[in-house]
Order: sequence, then structure tokens, then C-alpha cells
Amino acid sequence: MKESLRVLKECAELQQRKSNDYQNEKSRIVQADHYPRGCATILDMAYQKIIRMYSVMETMENDDSVNFESLEDSAIDAINYLSFFVSYSRGQMEGQNPNNDFLNRPKGKSNVESI
Repeated sequence: MKESLRVLKECAELQQRKSNDYQNEKSRIVQADHYPRGCATILDMAYQKIIRMYSVMETMENDDSVNFESLEDSAIDAINYLSFFVSYSRGQMEGQNPNNDFLNRPKGKSNVESI
């Protein structure tokens, strides 16, 4: 098996473990609740992980002392957020309102306000 496919398997396993914590059956919170602006919120979160990676890399270039999250951890999180993006854009995320679009806006209504 290619290493990249092993990485995707690790991502899926981590996603499942975190899902058991964040969307626990004893909680009323569903996955879509984490993304009030739908795909826009998810993209913001993935972008934050990418920025974190740049920051860590720049730190490592200068003194190699990173205290917390590794580049690999951030990359795995970014992969998982982007999988959430695709899931939400397909209308397949748990708890997603089927009457709303990919940005969690009501479908069929003009989302542009007149000035």
C-alpha cells in the first residue's frame, strides 16, 4: 500500500475517534453544529491549520523548537477538515439542514441584500 493511502487511513481513524468525543451519542450536538457558515467555516478551520503549519515550519527553520502540535498533526487535521468540506458541499454531513445551501443559507432565497 502506498504511504499516502496509509495516511488517509490514519486520517479516517483519527476522525472517527474525535467524532466519538465531539458528536457523542449522549450529546445533542451534531457535526454540522460546528460549522455555522457551512463550508465557509470549514475552509476557515482548514486555513488555520495551514497557517499553523507555516508558523511551525518557520520556527523550525530558525531554532527547531516546537512545543506542541507537530506539522504532521496539523496536516492530518487539515485533510480531515477538507473531507468535511466535501461532505458538507454534498449535503451529507450529520445534522446539516437539507433546506440550506453549502454556506448554510436557506436555499432558493436571494442572499444578496439590496443597498
